Amino acid sequence: MPAEEFHEWLRREGRIVIVGASLAGLRAAETLRAEGFAGSLTMIGDEPYEPYDRPPLSKAVLLGKASPDHTELPRRREIDATWRLGVAATGLDMAAKRVRVADGDEVPYDRLLIATGVRARPWPKEDEAQLDGVFVLRTRDDAVRLQRRMKAPPRRVFVIGAGFTGSEIASACRDQGIEVTVAERADAPLVGALGGVIGTVAAELQRDNGVDLRTGVMVTGLEGDSTGRVRAAHLSDGSTVETDVVVVSLGATRNTDWLAGSGLGAGPRGIACDAGCRAFDFRGIVTDDIYVAGDVARSPHPLFGYQFLSLEHWGNAVAQAEVAAHNMISAGADRRPHLWVPAFWSSQFGVNIKSVGVPSLGDEIMITQGSLAERRFVGVYGYQGRVIAAVSFDNTRWLEFYQRMIETGAPFPVDFPTVDRRPEGRKPVPADFPDPSLPTHGPTVTLSGYSPADRHLVFTPARH
Repeated sequence: MPAEEFHEWLRREGRIVIVGASLAGLRAAETLRAEGFAGSLTMIGDEPYEPYDRPPLSKAVLLGKASPDHTELPRRREIDATWRLGVAATGLDMAAKRVRVADGDEVPYDRLLIATGVRARPWPKEDEAQLDGVFVLRTRDDAVRLQRRMKAPPRRVFVIGAGFTGSEIASACRDQGIEVTVAERADAPLVGALGGVIGTVAAELQRDNGVDLRTGVMVTGLEGDSTGRVRAAHLSDGSTVETDVVVVSLGATRNTDWLAGSGLGAGPRGIACDAGCRAFDFRGIVTDDIYVAGDVARSPHPLFGYQFLSLEHWGNAVAQAEVAAHNMISAGADRRPHLWVPAFWSSQFGVNIKSVGVPSLGDEIMITQGSLAERRFVGVYGYQGRVIAAVSFDNTRWLEFYQRMIETGAPFPVDFPTVDRRPEGRKPVPADFPDPSLPTHGPTVTLSGYSPADRHLVFTPARH
């Protein structure tokens, strides 16, 4: 069938399956319907709930300002889908174009979108992870359990990992007058995402707000009492912290396990795809009937040296889902690339933190507005002589300007005058990111393109 006729048929009576009933999956479904797709649409999700918003779970929900049961995502339009909720996808047969699900059923498709996202990385010692009072925070059910325990309230909350989520949990504890200890293996919070210069500010922010922040240490074990309830955490410096609630915040794992052996280019770093969101098979050949969007996708971006970016960003999930959905039902000449500039925000200890670009790619930083000491500033990151990212503390209104600098490849160091430019920000300093070969919990952006130093991976093609 000629391509034009095929896409007309696909739009009229094709079968599209979306695996992942969360933000990216919902926005893709809405886009499909908005662009005239009239065929059958099936949404598969491992949780029993229709799509809900995750950012409030570590903010408003923990503060008791919102109920986890009322975080449903607003609908842009009706999507007229068949929902398969509470049933995880367990396998993919690319040749037969079928998705296998946990109840033994198989769902056929003409186009497939994978938007399975990530899950919280658990505490690695399974017996300790099972102790009563040990939590992770990723899903609505996680938030319900943690919120219930926070209401008790606990004597002390112990947070493992000072990335964005761990820091937001610590902030929520202090807002409610709950004692909290944060243990971080790096020298400061947020180091993996924003570097040591900004991490130093984040550390002072936490300590000034009453957080017992322990940096440069690892948690060596969790101890329970005779009833199986957690009572203490042991650290690598020999100290022990008594606690009755532990929140493990060690980053996320991409949900690609179910694709093992499928022949798709999927692994721990996500699913590789082109800028049009078409997935690669394990040989690096692009497929034309399988698309990827959201946290689980990794795609090349020309603004960042064509590195493959994996972004755990709310806005990226929406933008990529819209592009993927459009391209799924469009012929080649009408397809669009996904070239969204990464952006991220967080609210903690009364400070609004937002970034654009890829800070972790930067090797130097300049404070172009405001002051680190005042915790109100804009920091600009440079890489190979151009602006690559910017971060603001309580100065969000300027980020649109810096985003244009990133998009236009503006030179770095920044030598033009800006509002509230201070003498301390006239020279770049090392951004002080940790060695990328060491495991960190912090980055919400993973650079996973070719690196001459990357010799740790062994290519083992799966059978298919």
